[in-house]
Amino acid sequence: MRKFLLVPSVVAATAITLAGCSADASAPASDGEWPESITLSLVPSVEGEDLAEALDPLTTYLSDELGIEVEGVVATDYAATVEALGADQAQVIITDAGSLYNAIERYDAELVLRDVRFGATSYASVAMTNNPDKYCEDEPAMSTYAASGIELSYCNGIEQPGENATGQGPAGTDALAAIDEGTEVALQAATSPAGYQYPVVAMREAGVDTDAGIAQIPVEGNNNAVLAVYNGDAEVGFAYWDARTTVTEEAPDVAEEVVAFAYTDMIPNGGVAVSSSLPEDLVTELTALMDGYAESSPEAETVMFDLVGLSDWTAETAEDEIVRYGEILAEFSS
Repeated sequence: MRKFLLVPSVVAATAITLAGCSADASAPASDGEWPESITLSLVPSVEGEDLAEALDPLTTYLSDELGIEVEGVVATDYAATVEALGADQAQVIITDAGSLYNAIERYDAELVLRDVRFGATSYASVAMTNNPDKYCEDEPAMSTYAASGIELSYCNGIEQPGENATGQGPAGTDALAAIDEGTEVALQAATSPAGYQYPVVAMREAGVDTDAGIAQIPVEGNNNAVLAVYNGDAEVGFAYWDARTTVTEEAPDVAEEVVAFAYTDMIPNGGVAVSSSLPEDLVTELTALMDGYAESSPEAETVMFDLVGLSDWTAETAEDEIVRYGEILAEFSS
């Protein structure tokens, strides 16, 4: 019978206890034979009593196709997925980009798939302003944010006027040098990649003193970063691309009043990593099955989105983006 286990948040591998799943049962034989079972650990989007129901279609699909038992482990946070892999309590993890980096660096895990959300495996943080005369080298022009069909304003050539916006960075980052001393900049929590970490790194690389040279305006959430610029509480703000679409009801003229003028480096989605203890041919088949899961049935596409908020996985892992993400995380580890 397939088991669904709850992994508590842990700091060390020795703190993990997974009932009904032992390292001996799931570890592969030394001669490369497939194990009788493997364990998959993830942090689902659903909560409570829906966990088993949400996870069962994926583990059943993998079990049936691989011919071995695939057990599902529900982790309470992303760090727990890494520690489960390190303790060989899980051999496959679906986790965020930072945890992928840690799994690769600490436990020699192999990155096999990247998360796809609405066709993209990564996204940029967008720099926005209510003062385009200061930050734009050209006249702001409108491009369409295809996900919502909303036209938004961009400058510095980061998008092509009249076409669908792409949100590809880095672009226009030279304009960040115009952030002079005392400029009010809306920033989110220090743990936010799009709202703080990538913007701070981009500003520093442009020569901006982010510690003493700007007036940081703390905000909670991407929508509030946009509204801080819209309402004039900050001259510049940062959010994921393109969070301006989240405030069109309360700020219907946001497209004209808040102009995007730069994109940071791309911030990677999470993905799937596997233990180095698994046989290579098992990893190959598992990767192909998970890569094709969303297209395997009408139900699978719904399950995938409901379970982990994804539209697909891709084997184009772009590991360099994960490495860059790890380097940026290290700057804020303290």
